[in-house]
Amino acid sequence: MTPGILLAIAFGGAFITYLAGKISEKVRDILAVLVSLALVGIVALLYNISSRSTLYTGFLDLPLILRVNTLSWFFAITVAIVGSLSVIFSLSYIKEKERTDFYYLMILLVNASMLGIVFSGDLILFYIFWEIMSWSTFLLISYNRGPALSAGMKYIIMSVAGSVAMLIGMLSLYSYYDTFTIAELSDHLSSASPGFVLFIFILFFIAFGIKNAVWPFHTWLPPAHSEAPSPFSAILSGILVRMGMYGFLVIFFVIAGIDLFLNLGKGIVRFNYILAWIGAINIIIPTFIAMLQNDSKRLLAWHGVGQGGYMVLGIAIGSSLGVAGGTFHIINHTSYIALLFLVVGAIEHRTRGIRDLNSLGGLIKKMPVTFFGALVGACGLIGIPLTNGFVSKWLIYKTLILNHYPFLAFAALLGTWGTILSLYKFLHNIFLGQLPEKYQTVNEAPFSMQIPIIILSLIIILFGILPGIPLKVINQIIMTSGLESLNITLWGITSETGILNTVNIFAAIFVVAVIVWLIFKAGRKEIKVGQDDNYAAGAFIPEEKYHYTVDFYNPLYRMITPYLRDFVDDFYQRLARGVKNLGNGIRRIYTGDVGYYVMYIILFLALLIFVQINWKVW
Repeated sequence: MTPGILLAIAFGGAFITYLAGKISEKVRDILAVLVSLALVGIVALLYNISSRSTLYTGFLDLPLILRVNTLSWFFAITVAIVGSLSVIFSLSYIKEKERTDFYYLMILLVNASMLGIVFSGDLILFYIFWEIMSWSTFLLISYNRGPALSAGMKYIIMSVAGSVAMLIGMLSLYSYYDTFTIAELSDHLSSASPGFVLFIFILFFIAFGIKNAVWPFHTWLPPAHSEAPSPFSAILSGILVRMGMYGFLVIFFVIAGIDLFLNLGKGIVRFNYILAWIGAINIIIPTFIAMLQNDSKRLLAWHGVGQGGYMVLGIAIGSSLGVAGGTFHIINHTSYIALLFLVVGAIEHRTRGIRDLNSLGGLIKKMPVTFFGALVGACGLIGIPLTNGFVSKWLIYKTLILNHYPFLAFAALLGTWGTILSLYKFLHNIFLGQLPEKYQTVNEAPFSMQIPIIILSLIIILFGILPGIPLKVINQIIMTSGLESLNITLWGITSETGILNTVNIFAAIFVVAVIVWLIFKAGRKEIKVGQDDNYAAGAFIPEEKYHYTVDFYNPLYRMITPYLRDFVDDFYQRLARGVKNLGNGIRRIYTGDVGYYVMYIILFLALLIFVQINWKVW
């Protein structure tokens, strides 16, 4: 099996699924699931295979190359799994909506284009697939129209800006080295001047930073995630945004090389050190902005921005442990953020589109499987032991401490505190507290929605208890990047400075859990009371609200809200208004009236005559 055949199935399957929908919705749904599952199987067969093949040679006399290596496989299997689970989830979610054929076409095109990106062996093919992904994403973000169209426009404008930066970077490399092939560029760039390397790094940082929602290019992400259909939000936040991280790894470690990346600049103005601080900012501000959100999807969207900061921070340090932690955090984030968006989608489906956290409550009684997914996803996002998020954050924290970056380590820890606060609100306001009367008839999510939730929950726990499974793949990636190999075990990592052994953590947590259970078992039995017969430590419960976490953080909000305004977004809004006013001014000049144009020509000629008479320029 070759990546060419894989991409033919991916793109061909997308269009065949669309055409099948014109005949039968049932056939379309079955075909969409089969295509997405087939991609998982085919990508799995490519594991541990290293190959390079020419897809086409007639494009401007430039070869279009496909290649398979450990890095591309790592991202490809993540794309395929999350894509297939989102398609399965969509069977019930999208069933009663309009333009469902178009929806399946676009979501399968997005998955196919992401596979094309990671298997591209040259920058031309990379760029082609990148543009397919970007425009398909725009159409899916705008799927619900209304505010969604505005969010989609914001995304595509910034995406086009990133594409222009990427194109300039590509052409600059080609003008110097007469090749777009990634393998050949990696042989040349190491001998380039520091100024040229910095120029290339900045261009690709803009291109991939926009897609990865890295500060200050993050402003498109919250509205896009909140307005897109929830199954696509799982793909968008889970893996599509992380195509930017794939781009960073390719540019910094594959094309440039680890030595050039770490030695560009001096002292505190080293490129990687500046990148690390951008990652730290990316953690703190969005995480605490998430606390201010009452829309469940916007809350998760801001965490999508914040978690990207951990990835950038780990990779920017450039050590084996840091790159392993940052890369591992990519797949971990994919699992738990995709899971949480699917949880919100299940809640939307059963409550007829409700996303306001203050309008929900008590749904654990009606949707226990969905609650289990939300709990596991929240624990992974926070980084609680026995979840995959704990392992990757532990690697990043240890990297920062061993490399003597206490302030960066504190920034990463501060982000975790903010995550705990906002996700407590998320869990409690949706699932705990009292069940409002209007949700007494709510049922558990359909089985097609439960399957992805359960699978992603199990992945989070599996990689939290047995982190060696993905870390062995990641270790191969960092070795091919020129970094030292890590001593990976099935249970964690062994090093001179300590051992991470998840078995010991599991045993300790199990013992504590048993003790706590015995204490509660020995206590008095619970007494059921009426829904309104409760108190919240004397706190006032708002009218028609059945849990006290409504407005729970108001005192904190009053303190931090003035400092958590998104000044970057305000700048972009002012810039957009300025461009609009400029366009309106130019439109007044180009009226379409020939008389005005004749007058402009006469005035211009008069100006030329005046200049010639007084200064004799010609």
